[in-house]
Amino acid sequence: MVMDRRRFLTGATGLVAFAPWAVRAQSPSVAARIGYIPVVGTAPFFVAQGEGWLKQGGVEPVVTVFESGPNMIQALASGTIDVYVAGVAPLAVARSRGIDVRVVASTAIGENVVVAAPSLSKFFAANVTPAAAFKAFKAATGKAARLATQPAGSVPNTALQHWLWEVARIDRSEAEIVPMGIDATQQAILAGAVDGGIVREPALTILQSRNSAIKLVAAGEEVFPGQPGTVVAVSGAFATRTPQAVQTIVDGLVKAAALIKSAPDKAAPHVGAALGKGIVDPGLIRKALVSPASVFEIDPRKIIEPARAMQAYQVKLGSLDKELPFDGLFETQYYERAVKAGG
Repeated sequence: MVMDRRRFLTGATGLVAFAPWAVRAQSPSVAARIGYIPVVGTAPFFVAQGEGWLKQGGVEPVVTVFESGPNMIQALASGTIDVYVAGVAPLAVARSRGIDVRVVASTAIGENVVVAAPSLSKFFAANVTPAAAFKAFKAATGKAARLATQPAGSVPNTALQHWLWEVARIDRSEAEIVPMGIDATQQAILAGAVDGGIVREPALTILQSRNSAIKLVAAGEEVFPGQPGTVVAVSGAFATRTPQAVQTIVDGLVKAAALIKSAPDKAAPHVGAALGKGIVDPGLIRKALVSPASVFEIDPRKIIEPARAMQAYQVKLGSLDKELPFDGLFETQYYERAVKAGG
């Protein structure tokens, strides 16, 4: 497996599984070129791989890390990756541009949470609303609070704006959005270069372990109700050429999510090994897996309507010109087969 360990300080992704009806013991392995973003929401892949389900199913991963979903779309369009493991928001746009991509599973929901760095968190006293905290910050500093997130069009960016303007009702003069990569967001919050941001696990656990003054100020469901998170999508060519490999992947995700829930101590070493020895403390990974910000959900049917709602909000923000059709974007039969086989 190819993995760029220098690109991330935290993260997650790996792969896969074994479907009884799709045994291919005498068949050659299928190489799956996987692009992913380094967040714990992709942990089911690592767990499935670590448990050996991937190899049993005849799938061999070649893994590349990306900073955000929008950055991965170009690789998907050029045919340099087969499997996309990132936020759902950019995919309808990609499909509208003629890129044949199909969501076959979710991996996690409600991942994106809002944190305040010490410069801002001190204004979040008991019984103080977020709007009052931001107002007090500007009154004290003379400037808007700077919040880091991923690029426009991504799930984190959309979710952050939804929380700021629709939920917390922050005055637009009191908050400034600063787009940057995942690792840069974590580093900027730790260094005090920004006043907060939207993060996912294991960044939340790592940030709070290093500085207890960094506060969680909005959980995933509050940020965006039903918040869709990381999904697994495959190129149309890969699905047509190797449908059994796609089924193997989804089967593995289902089994991995169940293992994470029932035995996080067993699952954590697989995720820790994928991150790289010495980069992230194993105890932090275990804690991140059971964090309120880690809700592992593989059923893609549960995120279709929230994804539509998120797309509608992107239109309101102006990051999309119009709502795009979801026809053909979600293929739920792989999940349905996996659940039937496992039941």
